[in-house]
Amino acid sequence: MEFKTLLFNESAGVAAITLNRPDKRNAISHELIGDLLRALEGAAQAESIRVVILTGAGKAFCSGMDLDDLKALAARSQAENVKDSETMARLFRAIYQFPKPTIAAVNGAAIAGGCAIATLCDFTLASHEAKFGYTEVRIGFVPAIVSSFLIWQIGEKHARDLLLTGRILDAEEAHRLGLVNQILPPDQVMPCAREIARVLMENSPVSLRATKKLLAGYTRDALERQVSEAIQENAWIRTTEDFREGIAAFLEKGESEKVESSNHCVIEPLMDQLSQLSMTR
Repeated sequence: MEFKTLLFNESAGVAAITLNRPDKRNAISHELIGDLLRALEGAAQAESIRVVILTGAGKAFCSGMDLDDLKALAARSQAENVKDSETMARLFRAIYQFPKPTIAAVNGAAIAGGCAIATLCDFTLASHEAKFGYTEVRIGFVPAIVSSFLIWQIGEKHARDLLLTGRILDAEEAHRLGLVNQILPPDQVMPCAREIARVLMENSPVSLRATKKLLAGYTRDALERQVSEAIQENAWIRTTEDFREGIAAFLEKGESEKVESSNHCVIEPLMDQLSQLSMTR
């Protein structure tokens, strides 16, 4: 398989999928979503692949939405917004309900949609330098789709905290809340991911698939209802004046501060905006 925004490597039963936009901190674009969906579908169907590892090239895991895509959202129609939201929901479902074990090797910042990609895997390993956050409310979004999954993962009270404040978490707090399984030195994240993959491959592949199917079944009906509602909410918020003003203010602030504007990503200005809030928690 060939991709423009990913690297896909298969070796000894393990597929390593690397988000490969390091100059943009692996920001989420429509093209990246399409590539990642195709990569996951191929890995799910390939009998030779037993485990999937997701990671990011460069200093970040995934910094959130690409600024070029962000700028275009306010001009989209309601139907286009619904379609975009459905595609994002499809990606999150593909990771959360993937039939084989998945491991996220989080090498740096995992923000907004990037945080979801990292934490929806079966195992999430984080570098000491990793940062996490669902920052949508800071720029006029509703973290609608991810909230459907997050509330099942860490409980309502913690989910409300993270989604309403939009604050940035370090790896230690993410571990305490249950978003991260293990914290490691940067050079040990991928080796540990491969060791976990090796242990998993000692188990019966049929049993692993059956167990994952069973676990997914526990939440499927409620999750599908919640995601359907979230898609509509996510599409609606993009039509509001508050959203358009929030996006315009955010983009203007990013440009005026000249915070890595050439990277077309959202993580650096958000980190600056949220740093004081994070330190008070």
